[in-house]
Amino acid sequence: MTASALSKLLGSADWWAKTINYEIIKGNAIWRFGLVLLAILVAMTAGRIVQYAIDGFALRREKTKGVSVVTLILKCLSKPIYVAIFALGLFACKQFLYFSDTDGIRMVIGTGWTKIARTVGAIAVAYGLFRLVDVIEYYLSHWASKTATKLDDMLVPVIRKSLRITIAIIATLFIAETILGAGQIKTILLSAGVGGIAIALAAKDTIANFFGSVTIFADRPFQIDDLVKIGGHLGPVEEVGFRSTRIRTLQGHLVTVPNSLITNSIVENVGQRPFIRRTSNITITYDSGHTMARRAVEIIGEVLADVPEVNTDPQRPPRVYFSDFNDWSLNIYMSYWVKPADYWLYQQVNERVNLEIMKRFEAEQIEFAFPSQTLYVKKD
Repeated sequence: MTASALSKLLGSADWWAKTINYEIIKGNAIWRFGLVLLAILVAMTAGRIVQYAIDGFALRREKTKGVSVVTLILKCLSKPIYVAIFALGLFACKQFLYFSDTDGIRMVIGTGWTKIARTVGAIAVAYGLFRLVDVIEYYLSHWASKTATKLDDMLVPVIRKSLRITIAIIATLFIAETILGAGQIKTILLSAGVGGIAIALAAKDTIANFFGSVTIFADRPFQIDDLVKIGGHLGPVEEVGFRSTRIRTLQGHLVTVPNSLITNSIVENVGQRPFIRRTSNITITYDSGHTMARRAVEIIGEVLADVPEVNTDPQRPPRVYFSDFNDWSLNIYMSYWVKPADYWLYQQVNERVNLEIMKRFEAEQIEFAFPSQTLYVKKD
């Protein structure tokens, strides 16, 4: 190597040394900030690797052993762990910088850096707890599906929301205390107490809805999937929350009814009926006479006696009577109760009864009546 080449190499080395040791901020050279950037990249890369490794392990375990508490916990914690590793990376970055009020970065910036790292860490913990609520909800739903009552099915989403709201409040207070300090938090809480009356007045409807939900859970006027009629809305109950109850109408619309309105309204629980009653008036012509009228009553009674769904309750047998003389027909009253109270089964039974009555009437030559008038014209 010639003297000139060696001189250039040494000069280049001196230039690099001067460059990386150049102090952007007093006491902190460029290489310190390079290490900060490298630490952040390493933390983000390591977090992603750990996240993908946990997700992959959980997926393989679920395929071989099925869903378990370990699998659910791993799935819930994979993303929060990534955030936690990033928080550790932020905290580690601080170690590469020099903080001093005299010959370095001001100490207040270092304190702020620590607060940011602690805040991200608190977010990671809160995020993890928030996701773990899904594990509790899974097992509560699994347990609730095995019980006969549906009250616990209504409680599961309420418990889920309560836990998540509690976690969010605690995390918010902790983060606020970390950033503002305990003294500032106390001042804010005291100020909130002073304005509590105004908030309570503004939120009276929300409070009324909350106590309405408590009344619904205590009184249990309906359960999940019950067919109810509230304020003109008919449909099955999908969810009961703190503020409102959701009903899916028979037209497919989702109706949200405030709980305070439900507690002050008449709730018709159609889904809890033990049977469905049909009442009908069958009309025959006056030309039928008393013999045909008696025979029509007998035929309807025989038809109903052969339908098992209307003869399940001895206390409620089918009723058939020649009940009235109408203006244009002889009226036969028919009533029966279909059990079980399945709406579509009820329609099938009605169809069978109607067709059989028509068939038997045609065989006996008994004619159905329809509205008609007979005019007599007198000629002078």
